Amino acid sequence: MAAAVYDAVVVGAGSVGTPIAMHLAERKLKVLCLDQFASPGQGSNKAAIGGLRATHSAPAKIKLCLDSIRMVSTWKEMHGTDIEWFQGGYVFVAYREEEARKLKDLLVLQKQAGLDIEWYEADDLLKLVPGLRAEGLLGGTYSPQDGSASPMLTNAAFHRRAQGLGVEFRFNERVTSIMRRKGAVVGVRTDKGGYATACVVNAAGAWAKALAATGGQDAPVNPDCHEAGITEPAARFLKPMLVDIRGEPGSANYYFHQSANGQVIFCITPEPPMIGTDRRETSAYLPMVARRMVGLLPKLTNLKVRRTWRGLYPNTPDGSPIVGPSRTLEGYVNAVGMCGQGYMLGPGLGALVARLITGALAEGDAEILRELRPDRDFAAAEALK
Repeated sequence: MAAAVYDAVVVGAGSVGTPIAMHLAERKLKVLCLDQFASPGQGSNKAAIGGLRATHSAPAKIKLCLDSIRMVSTWKEMHGTDIEWFQGGYVFVAYREEEARKLKDLLVLQKQAGLDIEWYEADDLLKLVPGLRAEGLLGGTYSPQDGSASPMLTNAAFHRRAQGLGVEFRFNERVTSIMRRKGAVVGVRTDKGGYATACVVNAAGAWAKALAATGGQDAPVNPDCHEAGITEPAARFLKPMLVDIRGEPGSANYYFHQSANGQVIFCITPEPPMIGTDRRETSAYLPMVARRMVGLLPKLTNLKVRRTWRGLYPNTPDGSPIVGPSRTLEGYVNAVGMCGQGYMLGPGLGALVARLITGALAEGDAEILRELRPDRDFAAAEALK
């Protein structure tokens, strides 16, 4: 093992690992962050479309994302870096009774968890989103606190702040094993050396399962592929992120928003899932999502698409993250299985994990950790995953 001893080693410098490292350093820990790629955010972060919503159906995710939004929305004011935050809200539309019932039923839980959200009847929703297809529209939910920002700029801002606080980042370095002795973490070994630590945080995203196995742990995280795209820029015509949860052959849902620079950025959830780590885009994606988007908002018809790409969703069986310490390996902490929502969960989750590791849990943290604990039964799937 190398002579240097770290208070914590975070594996992964993406949407989750970078803010964890930053928050740990804010608490004066000596932190090493390792990543197999060449620079921060080169795993799933660079494929994210930038949505930041607390509009979930699981209380833990709502509370974590509310923390994320508070952090991201004040980042420029607090730290002077523009990360292109735009608070346009999220709209979930309903054109069928089954979606309307689901969205209305969730309002009680969402409000209890602290979310500012209301049901809008069709006429009011059309005022909020001019140009939305009126035919068959029943209404939808609107959460004005939600918004979007640039995943690349956000991760770069967190990385710079973490470095300034003393976090050591090492890139192009893959962890090959989590070193153990008498049921406790003692370090990590990589393809370039070894590092001593009593605490390892698994924030490896789509590669979390393989990393966990090197320490004799199980992480039921299996990535599938989602495709996204971006158009040419246009003058602002769309304020909220639009989400349509109707399932159709080939896709379960789709969602899109207009970025701070005017481009429309969009993504679709394939059905059945495309399991695996193949990040090559397909020819079927763009015709499928374009038809659905134009059907929802016809004014998109003449916008030109600049490019498409695929990213990985590290999914868990129930659609919620796995967060917390292992019961069988002291010093091993899970921060895995974000299910494609690592960018929106990362800032709030990073602060939670830092409080967990330093023994400074705040009010409500224990409840979140119980909901996301690694040894849960994964029986109940999140409705808006």
